[in-house]
Amino acid sequence: MSTPASESNASDNGNRREDGEILEIRGGRPLVGRVDVKGAKNFATKAMVASLLGETESILRDVPDISDVAVVRSLLEVHGVGVVDDGEGVLRLDPSGAVSANFEEIDAHAGASRIPILFCGPLLHLLGQAFIPDLGGCRIGDRPINFHLDALRKFGATVEKQPSGIRLSAPEGLHGADIELPYPSVGATEQVLLTAVRAKGTTELRNAAIEPEIMDLIAVLQKMGAIISYEPNRVIFIEGVDKLRGYDHRSIFDRNEAASWACAALATDGDIFVGGAKQQEMLTFLNVFRKAGGDFDIREDGIRFRRDGALRPVSVETDVHPGFMTDWQQPLIVALTQAEGVSTVHETVYENRLGFTQALNKMGAQIVVHPEGIASPERRVPRRALEQAAVITGPTPLHGSDVVVPDLRGGYSYVIAALAADGVSIVRNVGIIRRGYEKFFDKLDALGADFDVIG
Repeated sequence: MSTPASESNASDNGNRREDGEILEIRGGRPLVGRVDVKGAKNFATKAMVASLLGETESILRDVPDISDVAVVRSLLEVHGVGVVDDGEGVLRLDPSGAVSANFEEIDAHAGASRIPILFCGPLLHLLGQAFIPDLGGCRIGDRPINFHLDALRKFGATVEKQPSGIRLSAPEGLHGADIELPYPSVGATEQVLLTAVRAKGTTELRNAAIEPEIMDLIAVLQKMGAIISYEPNRVIFIEGVDKLRGYDHRSIFDRNEAASWACAALATDGDIFVGGAKQQEMLTFLNVFRKAGGDFDIREDGIRFRRDGALRPVSVETDVHPGFMTDWQQPLIVALTQAEGVSTVHETVYENRLGFTQALNKMGAQIVVHPEGIASPERRVPRRALEQAAVITGPTPLHGSDVVVPDLRGGYSYVIAALAADGVSIVRNVGIIRRGYEKFFDKLDALGADFDVIG
């Protein structure tokens, strides 16, 4: 068990500070018990930005207590938005006092997140200008913001690149646009939605992302008074309106966190009930989980995950929804190191997301990364220029090691690998995990993990 006090008593935005951001983990025991997931990181932060578009207060429920939410809250507050935490994951967001913020204030809060780019459309409507400093986030790929900037230009925004960031203005306001994304980017789709709802005229967005979190954002905007219709073949129509009101909305659950705990049950031969998880949004993951040797029980209040005998090798291709999410493959790879045979994971979304496997090899895994991917007649997802593939041969016993967290999902995967391994592991830079996992240490405690936070 962890030795410091409970995370719920912490002063660091509701999460206990990771002293030195280092975990000492004693592995070799299954994770058993219950954890609960709140609202999705990839939705709640975007819904918070959407509150800028309303003329009245918005209420967002089931907001996770994670550092990404804290970053967006800070950015809203420096722009004059009143944010009140009612407790139990309820935020009240009042945009009535919104004002321009200076560079120093924005830069002080934006470096740890890529969310600030989504402030552009709402701020252009509200204030006629926006400034976006250099963007941060997990270093898992190029993540160009050209999709965002190209879309904003089509809406009528002027984009001026400066050494410290990007300044945007819309002296004549924004108008509807005809936009086709070269790739169904989630961020670019959110950008178009948040900009088009108040633009004059109609916007047609083709090749849009259709993730459940996108659909939930559309639901929020519709509650605010937007007119948005989803057509077949990834086409979204938005009819701009003159004004929007606030919303009252409960966030969709975090399917990425739910899948992470499911993979932890596989990797450690555990038995984990994930409260708040729902079947519909996880259909693709559940199919792969079952093929790999997992079993699950769908209940009204969540899903129970566990092994069903020996783990089996699988071939997985990441893709945009409704495909297998890129965020799911990293914790799954940890479990596949214990499968009997050769598994292949084709990463087609981000070009640098398999770098985390080097540390798993250090722990005893046998993973070979093919930096240009692998062609195969069984492939169903079209190949992309920047894709990679990981070939995992198992089972290979894992042993304790000293590793450094590279990114959010990779960091979670290192912790689970350490818990599945024999011996003691040191996991450094675990603060990154706070970006997407609420009360992470408390949840590990609840599942019987043996670890300490060390300085």
